Amino acid sequence: MSRIVKNMVLAALIAATPPSIAQARDSAAKAAPTTLATACKGLDGREGWSHPAPPAHIYGNTWYVGTCGIASILVTSDDGHVLIDSGPADAAPLVLANIRKLGFDPADVRWILTSHEHHDHAGSIAELQKATGAQIAAVASARQVLESGKPSADDPQSGLIEGFPPVHVARVLVDGDSVTLGRLALTVRETPAHSPGSASWTWQACDEAFTCRMIAYADSATTISADDYRFSDHPDRIARIRTGLSRIAQLPCDILVTPHPSASNLFDRLSGKAPLVNAQACAAYSQAAGSYFAKRLAEEAGEAAQ
Repeated sequence: MSRIVKNMVLAALIAATPPSIAQARDSAAKAAPTTLATACKGLDGREGWSHPAPPAHIYGNTWYVGTCGIASILVTSDDGHVLIDSGPADAAPLVLANIRKLGFDPADVRWILTSHEHHDHAGSIAELQKATGAQIAAVASARQVLESGKPSADDPQSGLIEGFPPVHVARVLVDGDSVTLGRLALTVRETPAHSPGSASWTWQACDEAFTCRMIAYADSATTISADDYRFSDHPDRIARIRTGLSRIAQLPCDILVTPHPSASNLFDRLSGKAPLVNAQACAAYSQAAGSYFAKRLAEEAGEAAQ
C-alpha cells in the first residue's frame, strides 16, 4: 500500500470513527497513564483493591478501567464492548465511572469475561451485569462457582476467599474458544495455575498507524493456598498447575496485562518507566511462577522428610 493510499484509508477510518471512541482518545490523553501511576503510588495488595484509579489507555482499543489494585479491562469495538473482570464487590461504581470518563456508554458492553472465580476479581460482576445488560461467558471449570457465588472446596485457597453475588453464565467456553463482536475476537485459554477455573485471554489491538499487537491478559499464576493445604497430596492439582503455567508461557504476548497490575508492573510500563511491549513477557511471568511453585513443593517434601 502506497503512503498516499494508506493516508487516505486512515483518514476515512478516522472520519468513520464513532464519536464515543474519538472522545475516549481525548479523555485518555487527559487521564494519562502517568496520572494512573501517581494516583496509585504505594497502593498494592488488598490496600488498593477498592481504591479508585483513573482510567488509562493501554493500546489500540484496550483500556484500563479498574482500581489501583485490581484490573478491569475494557476492549472496545464498533459492534459493542467487552469487559474483563469486575474487581471486588464495592468496585462496580468505580469501573462504571471509568467507562463513562472515557466517553463510552456502559450499556454498550455486550460481554463480561472473567480471569478466575475469586471475590476480588468477580465480586462486582452481578452489579455490572445489571448496569450494562451484558451477558457473561466463562470456562466450564469456573461456571459452578460463578453461578453459586460460593468458593469451590477443590480450590487450594478455600477458606481464605469469600463468596460473592452469583451470576448466570450465558455461554460456557472450552479451551481455545473465542468471544466475538464483529471483527473483534477474544480467545480464551484455560490456565488453572492460580485456581481451578483460571482463564487467560488474548486479542489483537491496533493503533492508528496500523501497528498491531497481541495483548495477553494472563491470569494470576501464583500458587497460594490455605495454611493446611499441601499440594503434594494432590497430584492432579500439580498436573493442572503445570499445564496452566505451560499455556501461559505459550500465549501470543506482545503486551502482558495481569489481574493484579503490580504482577506485571503495568503502571510503570504504561507511564514509560519500563517497556510496554515485550514478546517474552508471558514466558518470563510463567517461569517466575514455576520457580515459586517448585520451591513450595521442595519445602513440602522437606517437611514430610522430618
